[in-house]
Amino acid sequence: MKPRAALLDVDGTLIDSNDAHAQAWVDVCAEFGYEVEFDRVRRMIGMGGDKVLPELTGLSDEEGKGAEIKERRGELFRERFLGTLKPFPQARELIQRMRDEGLTIVVATSASKKDMGGLLKQAGIMDLIEEKTSSSDAEHSKPDPDIIEAAVEAAGCPPGEAVMLGDTPYDVTAAKRAGVRCVALTCGGWSAEELHEAVAVYADPADLLARFDESPFARG
Repeated sequence: MKPRAALLDVDGTLIDSNDAHAQAWVDVCAEFGYEVEFDRVRRMIGMGGDKVLPELTGLSDEEGKGAEIKERRGELFRERFLGTLKPFPQARELIQRMRDEGLTIVVATSASKKDMGGLLKQAGIMDLIEEKTSSSDAEHSKPDPDIIEAAVEAAGCPPGEAVMLGDTPYDVTAAKRAGVRCVALTCGGWSAEELHEAVAVYADPADLLARFDESPFARG
């Protein structure tokens, strides 16, 4: 059965932002007296702040110093990095193709609403997105399924009639837990081997677009 909805991750999938997010965590931790290595944080990008912050600091993001760090990280990301980011080649054309195929487009990201809006604008795709779900719409971020489940509800179709597009094992696991098939891209920094549980793996949006007719988004 041809799918009815495309659920789209943003960071590392449509826009080249994973390194920037990792550096923002390194910078904010340094501000608050926590020394963390870039490579360690980089492997966590794809999860939400509710997962990353406790791993790096032992603090919860819900109150006190932890909430302050999480808020400041967003500020640093938007101030220092957001304006420098570029979409991956043909990201916009890929989404347009999905729309032309009649797919309902829903963003399903662990990013905050503030970050998500800036990312979609920076990627030049805000006008193509019909529905948006973020960390604000879920109690737990990826790899928990909450955000994917919220995106499926926004799409108005059963999980089996949606296909997720992501770039991390966290996307793949979250989609699987929600009963949604996941197509993965390696442009976010994860290898095809690390993304092996996805139903299909492509290099980047341009690669998926070039082979769209044979992809799970076209043929189910």
